[in-house]
Order: sequence, then C-alpha cells, then structure tokens
Amino acid sequence: MKNTGGSSEAKRRAGEHAADLVEDGEVVGLGTGSTTAHAIRALGRAVDAGLDVQAIPTSFQSRQLALDAEIPLTSLDAVDGVDLAIDGADQVAARDDGGFDLVKGGGAAHAREKVVDAAADRFVVVADPSKLVDPLDYPVPVEVLPDARPTVAEAVRELGGEPSLRTARRKDGPVVTENGNLVLDCDFGPIDDPATLATGLSALPGVLEQGLFVGLADEVHIGHADDVDVLGR
Repeated sequence: MKNTGGSSEAKRRAGEHAADLVEDGEVVGLGTGSTTAHAIRALGRAVDAGLDVQAIPTSFQSRQLALDAEIPLTSLDAVDGVDLAIDGADQVAARDDGGFDLVKGGGAAHAREKVVDAAADRFVVVADPSKLVDPLDYPVPVEVLPDARPTVAEAVRELGGEPSLRTARRKDGPVVTENGNLVLDCDFGPIDDPATLATGLSALPGVLEQGLFVGLADEVHIGHADDVDVLGR
C-alpha cells in the first residue's frame, strides 16, 4: 500500500534538493520510493561529474537505480558509519520537540530503511506537500514472519488496530518482502501517540519491524512546483 499523491515536479525538486547535500567522501543511505528515486538519479549525475561517494541501498529498487546511475555501492558492515540518509515517507507529522514522526513502508522496505536511517548522522526525508499531516493516520505497515501472521493480527486488534494482509497487485497472493516475510497494513485511525504505538507493535512476537519512524528524521525537504521548503533545520 502506497500513499500516492503530489506532482512529479514537486517530488523531483525535493529529491534533487536533498541530493545536493551530499559531500565528497561521504557514505549515503538510499531509501526507496518515487521521490527518493529522483535523489538517486541526481546523485548519479554528481558522481559522473566527479563526486566521490559510496551508497548503501535499502531495497532492490534503490540498488538497481544506483547501479543504473553508476553510484559505487557498499554495506553497513564495510564502512564506519553513514553520513547522510535520504528517504521518503508515506506521511510526515511534526512533533512538539521540533522533530518528526513518519509512517513508512509503502514499498515494504521499511525494515532495511529503518536500520540505515537510524544509523545515519543526518536523516533527510524527501516528500511532496500531500505527505504532511497532523496527526498521522495512515495504516502502519508491520512486517511479520509468515507463521506469526494470525497471532500478530490478533494482537494488533487488541491494540486497537485493524490489520489487513497486503496482497500483490500483479499476481495472486500476498506481498512478500525482500526478507521473505509478509506485511500487515494496520489501520489505527488517527495516531495520537506514535511512540507508544511503535513500542507496542515492536514488542509483538513475530514482528520484524513496523513502519512508525518516531523522532528519527532530522530534516524534511518538501518539494513544490517551483521551490523547496526545508523543515527542521
């Protein structure tokens, strides 16, 4: 399930604006999605012009885009750290402390995305205005071990959510993540306390990762038709 919306021009501006932050010699985390794809292509053009970077992709999609753009790739176990992560979001909500809470996982890559985004010294979200909300109310993707699906679904209901197994669009059956797991899209309605919900979901046996990114983002770059707003800097 993806939160579609926003113009392609707004997404392009946000992605390219974030790509301009990358400096020579840095290790960059590459997220997944249509807006991040613009950042990856822009980074590839910078590499072609002489920028020296290494990138850590978070999905098959971002890896393939990086390979197509001839961006050198690496992995978390081969570097000392991640300087900057660029990633999209299905929804973004501002926090009272100046940070941001996100719902991610529309591309079912949120487990690997969270690992890389949390490891980065600076995590930048790229989005269009349609992704800004208050409060978060998008169904939370929860990646579960296949055998745990029934018990996790029941536990989600006990937490006040309505789980729905994500099905594939072009084949019969469910979506299977790159980790070999299933995704439950869990609708909680308006989420007034993302931190508490994230803790509850993460504690469920059989859950690999859930799509609430609480307080991880340092900046949000919101693209418009003719400019980019930078929030949180």
